[in-house]
Amino acid sequence: MRFISYNVCGSKLRKVKRLLLYSECLEEECPLLIDKYSRDRIALSVCMEELHLNMVGFKLAGMLRRCPPEEMVVLAVDGSPHCVQMFYAVEEALKVVGDYKGKVIYLAVSECKAEQVDPEIVKTSRFLTKVKKLASSRTK
Repeated sequence: MRFISYNVCGSKLRKVKRLLLYSECLEEECPLLIDKYSRDRIALSVCMEELHLNMVGFKLAGMLRRCPPEEMVVLAVDGSPHCVQMFYAVEEALKVVGDYKGKVIYLAVSECKAEQVDPEIVKTSRFLTKVKKLASSRTK
């Protein structure tokens, strides 16, 4: 099901309390990965090529305020300028809500393998000057 059309306090979310947000293109590219991470979670797809970051973030903030899941897994294609925005939309929603107590797991997908990414890495990656400093300090 698509995230943007799901009720922010849908009955399945209230029951399961665990959410998977994933890049919609992974349904075709890596279906086994979706199967793996959707177990015991409500799985909702997002296509950041179709939706603006603000639409996803605002809807998610409403969900986190009204029916906060105990756990949220975000599965996005690594290196895609569109998909990576999903991580940023989640970070913005978390800032808006301010007191979300659930667990957030960011997973970047490359060659149908998911690698966990620390939330601090997601936050830092938004600032190219910080990334530049980090990269230059590694080459010295």
